[in-house]
Amino acid sequence: MSIVTCPKCGAKNRVDERRASEQTPKCGKCGSPLPVSSSSDGHPVTITDDNFAREVLQAGATPVLVDAWATWCPPCRALAPTIDQLAAESGGRYRVGKLNVDENPRVAGQFRIESIPTMLIFKNGQLVDKLVGLMPKPAIESKLQQWR
Repeated sequence: MSIVTCPKCGAKNRVDERRASEQTPKCGKCGSPLPVSSSSDGHPVTITDDNFAREVLQAGATPVLVDAWATWCPPCRALAPTIDQLAAESGGRYRVGKLNVDENPRVAGQFRIESIPTMLIFKNGQLVDKLVGLMPKPAIESKLQQWR
């Protein structure tokens, strides 16, 4: 079971991930569909060109941190444990995803990711902040707090 915040009314809902894979969970208060992703297990979700709209743009009022990275990038590899920690500590307050820019050029081009690591923060389907370069965890957390 995980706790999912309704993007429409803000109510907290318990969601069984097993059942959510078979049918769309709905908010117990307002009846709106709830966003459920694979990031509910405390790990960053893998963002691709194909699932970007579902995982990021349709997340509603829950902020989404997207780490744009590549396997050959040393600063990206140094940032990876921080991204994993943020995902594990999110507690439903925000979502965390990772976008491999080499494998997903459409999203990388759409948001003009020219250097990596780049972290994009989305809220209500809109890009609200962009962080470029290797940053310490407190700086990233501070930016996420601004958008909660």
